[in-house]
Amino acid sequence: MSLQKEVMDKMKEAMKAKDTVALQALRAVKSAFLLAKTETGVQAEITEEQEIKIIQKQVKQRKDSAAIFIEQGRQDLADPELAELAVLEQFLPEALSEEEIESVVVATISKVGASGMKDMGKVMGIVSAELAGKADGKTISTLVKKNLM
Repeated sequence: MSLQKEVMDKMKEAMKAKDTVALQALRAVKSAFLLAKTETGVQAEITEEQEIKIIQKQVKQRKDSAAIFIEQGRQDLADPELAELAVLEQFLPEALSEEEIESVVVATISKVGASGMKDMGKVMGIVSAELAGKADGKTISTLVKKNLM
């Protein structure tokens, strides 16, 4: 089942359960899917990889907003963001642990023969493609930098 259909099914469940937080998060994802479909030059259907990227973007927005609210001492505003975050994360594939990500980074570095920071872009491109949807770019970048030093 595609993520779009899954989101729609969860949206119906949230409507029936009168779960406003889940409904708001799911509507935001549905809106992002519709925007992606109507972008110029895009095919009629978006791929599963694109769906995952859209949801990851929504998750990142929620995390960033919650962090800013908490930093400013506004827990009342951070709580709904964190609740929406929990709803959205159920659509993402299981995230890898930092150790698992680091093992992929180390293997990639040895495979391409990277020797320093000048090779960071090459390593990042390969690792990011391999771990698409399973790890966020910030974690990958930190681990690549650490292992290339």
